[in-house]
Amino acid sequence: MGRIGFSCLFPASWHFSLSSQVLPRLLTPSLRQLLFIGLVLCLIGLLYLLLVAVNTHTSWIGEENPFYRHLARVTDLDVTDTSNPNLNYGLVVDCGSSGSRVFVYCWPRHNGNPRELLDIRQMRDQHRKPVVMKIKPGIAELAKTPEKASDYIDPLLSFAAQHIPKHKHQETPLYILCTAGMRILPESQQEAILEDLRTDIPVHFNFLFSDSHVEVISGKQEGVYAWIGINFVLGRFNHVDNDGEAVVEVNVPGTDHQEALMRKRTAGVLDMGGVSTQIAYEVPKTVSFASPQQEEVAKNLLAEFNLGCDAHVTDHVYRVYVSTFLGFGGNAARQRYEENLIRKTAARNKLLGEHVGETAESPLLDPCLPTDLLDEIGPSTQRLHLRGTGDFDECRRILQPFLNRTNDTQTSLSGIYQPAIDYSNSQFYGFSEFFYCMEDVLRMGGDYNASKYARAAKGYCATQWKTLKERFDSGLYASHADFHRLKYQCFKSAWMYEVLHTGFSFPTNYKNLKTALLVYDKEIQWTLGAILYRTRFLPLRDIPQESLKGAHSHWRHSFSFVNNHYLFLACFFIVLLSIILYLLRLRRIHRRVAQPYTPSSVPWLEEGLGSPSLPINL
Repeated sequence: MGRIGFSCLFPASWHFSLSSQVLPRLLTPSLRQLLFIGLVLCLIGLLYLLLVAVNTHTSWIGEENPFYRHLARVTDLDVTDTSNPNLNYGLVVDCGSSGSRVFVYCWPRHNGNPRELLDIRQMRDQHRKPVVMKIKPGIAELAKTPEKASDYIDPLLSFAAQHIPKHKHQETPLYILCTAGMRILPESQQEAILEDLRTDIPVHFNFLFSDSHVEVISGKQEGVYAWIGINFVLGRFNHVDNDGEAVVEVNVPGTDHQEALMRKRTAGVLDMGGVSTQIAYEVPKTVSFASPQQEEVAKNLLAEFNLGCDAHVTDHVYRVYVSTFLGFGGNAARQRYEENLIRKTAARNKLLGEHVGETAESPLLDPCLPTDLLDEIGPSTQRLHLRGTGDFDECRRILQPFLNRTNDTQTSLSGIYQPAIDYSNSQFYGFSEFFYCMEDVLRMGGDYNASKYARAAKGYCATQWKTLKERFDSGLYASHADFHRLKYQCFKSAWMYEVLHTGFSFPTNYKNLKTALLVYDKEIQWTLGAILYRTRFLPLRDIPQESLKGAHSHWRHSFSFVNNHYLFLACFFIVLLSIILYLLRLRRIHRRVAQPYTPSSVPWLEEGLGSPSLPINL
């Protein structure tokens, strides 16, 4: 016989061969050889266990179980490490009606998976405080002096520039987004202010800034950004894992796919301020319209967008309904209610020749004020005296006409179009008045229960005003509850209840509404959603570099030593094991050949087959 040779050219050139004289000794191994073979098998087993342990650890991280996610939120409160070269930064200036605020955000380098979003967080200073600065008044005050707009914004940008490493300024995007205060200005005045910012800011600051980075956003955009920000913090955009959270069936908008996509259920948002009320939620299924007119209205209320960096990947395509109702905030509703009382009482007194409400001795009875509370409303020429009767149910009944509901299907406040909500598989968060009404004096903020809330509100309204003041003076209510809250809690409780259940048609047995002031101890601003949406294409610059390493390159870096240096050893052991198994098989064949040839031991003779060629003389 000849020789059996083995060679390898990588990572180092080597060659060995076995002659026919050596093979018999391999087929009848000694004790030392058996020990060597056992050692090799043990090493293979240890290597296998190591690889299994690595995969198990990696899958645990990838699953992001609740403890891991909670830990990530805790570290989100740590000081931002500005010495980290892989950290990126971004700025959003919120130019509101009463003032302007700059928010500084940061995020690590994208992991290269196009199905994951940037991990954007608020930057925190050395005291672990969010890097935020506010100035007053609002930028709309510069309507007549637009040339001062850049000087107005300068302190905010200078403040942000001090916190961001200088060598990072050129790659730090800056967005200046104006809201309600600027919307009410004539378009010519808006443009004059924006043009001054576009011209002067690039001269004084080296941030990544273009003409499209400064604009007046609509109420719809603001609502969408708020919805994005809240769901991002809640982790509802993380579709890579399935950690037991509720899912929803989604017909992805803008695609021809017939099959629905199953992904995490997002949270809707209810927000009632002093002037307006807003609702925003995902519409997972394709909607139908009662008329062409309704379809035209719906186009202005439905937003369809892709949060992901790849336009061809539909994991982060959303259809969101957003509607803002001016005059439906808590204070504005009370003002409308009082104006209606003054008007109707004056007309009634004139018609019947009465003087109800004109003096404190003959006050008008108001069911929306606590029992025996005396109040005065209206201008001096139409002063109206009120005395509360504290009737929660009557107050609710009186407030229903102020919702301006119509008999049209799929409508809410003021007859505005509202797509159907799957109340059996949905979740909402209520902010501002939805939280204050439940927490400030009723002390039941959190999970909303309609029957418990109505019972508590009814008890508060029926309580004597004198008793409520004593409780207030004793500090039994929330620290931020003031005298104004005490007076109008009964009214606002009834108004919130009616807006939710009559206006938005939430059933009274709905269990998935949470009222909150913060989400994971953080105030959620719409600016977070804005920078998430506007930087969604930034991961594209990292993906080409990571694509060769697969979608999970974020953990492979940690184990590159195992993957690169021990890959050859793993292959060597596998080849060696194959050789050993082959040689053992040859040994078994050799033993069979040495046995007497009988019909039972040589089966091919029975079948009339030719004898195979066997190596007789090894």
